[in-house]
Amino acid sequence: MRRTTVIAALAAVGLTLSACGDDGESTSGDGNGNGGGEVEVFTWWAEGSEKAGLDALVEVFQEQHPDYEFVNGAVAGGAGSNAKNVLASRLQTNDPPETFQAHAGAELTDYIEANQVQDISNLYDENGWSDVFPEDLLELLTVDGAIYSVPSNIHRANVVWANPTVLEQAGIDPATPPASLDEWFTQLDAVQASGATALSIGTDWTQVHLLETVLLADLGPEAYIGLWDGSTDWASPEVEAALDDYAKLLEYTNTDRQNLDWPDATQQIIDGKAAYNVMGDWAEAAFQEQQQKFGTDYVAFPVPGTDGVFDFLADSFTLPVGDINTGGTEAWLDTIASPEGQKAFNLAKGSIPARTDVDASEYPEYQQTAIESFANDTIVPSLAHGAATPVAWLDAVTQAVSRFSANGNVDDLKSGLADAAANNLQQEG
Repeated sequence: MRRTTVIAALAAVGLTLSACGDDGESTSGDGNGNGGGEVEVFTWWAEGSEKAGLDALVEVFQEQHPDYEFVNGAVAGGAGSNAKNVLASRLQTNDPPETFQAHAGAELTDYIEANQVQDISNLYDENGWSDVFPEDLLELLTVDGAIYSVPSNIHRANVVWANPTVLEQAGIDPATPPASLDEWFTQLDAVQASGATALSIGTDWTQVHLLETVLLADLGPEAYIGLWDGSTDWASPEVEAALDDYAKLLEYTNTDRQNLDWPDATQQIIDGKAAYNVMGDWAEAAFQEQQQKFGTDYVAFPVPGTDGVFDFLADSFTLPVGDINTGGTEAWLDTIASPEGQKAFNLAKGSIPARTDVDASEYPEYQQTAIESFANDTIVPSLAHGAATPVAWLDAVTQAVSRFSANGNVDDLKSGLADAAANNLQQEG
């Protein structure tokens, strides 16, 4: 399947709502980035490498727009789930920040439908951003001809991080990644027999993250996309087999998974307590923070069965509807889109720039591989990170996955996911 074909399919998933943006002007500032005042930036980048990336962005923002005062509205925890809950309450009570973080893709439709974000297509025209962001990404950001956010980065979700020492102790060659889930199961058995944790994982959202990569590995990109547009039957034998594989993978994970978030699970790889961890490439920054050397202290490869596919998500920032400092928002968006802002942020966070006019040689070795993969691989949307489905559908998936983590009932998992798909596809239809 051609990359552009997959992206075109993504644009149709959950993006059929009519645009209903606000046409009102700024209520504070001059709307041109020159008015000064406070700019509250609402994110879930509150700790670790994510905060390091935000801090790097703020430094560029203060250099580029010294008349504005950055106000950190970050809320920690749950890969953004905690922040999204707080944000929902604020938007419902007409108390928006100047801008808020949202994942590119279907997640934006909830805000568009609720008339909570404004059309910023004019900023793309005025600043030439359409010339430097890839067409594939612009399609994901566009709803009925309008664009509602500015991307700060590109992340890859289908990545396995591994500790070479732990693998060698289990008789596994770290330089030869498994090519399929079946090969991976064999290696996981060997690690488990050696006494180490085979696959580290964290709380609910990290389990959804693992689930999406298994679905992608077993179904392939076309059928995986079909899960979100209704062309792949959740009750089909192929999907049920993938869910059986997910259930089997969970048997290799740490029993304290519900008490951990992603940094804890990644730390088990760094500390040599676990062999493998499936996580997005924000984990790269965690390895770098602890002076780990890529290829020596840790290795990374696509989730077995997904080589040649880039499971995609992007953080982006919006212009909310409401009584905000619009000039300050536009100043922040200007920094987000700038070469300086993208470079500072992505070097700190482990992701790659959304802009295409970058010098890959300026980035560490892992990020160079991601830049090459994004340019050449088939692109599919991440479920766990808002690109594949609206929030309500993801919430229903997360509930089913959480129940399975507790009760181990794979039939309940299968029916729960099928029901979630049926309910949400019916609503979209």
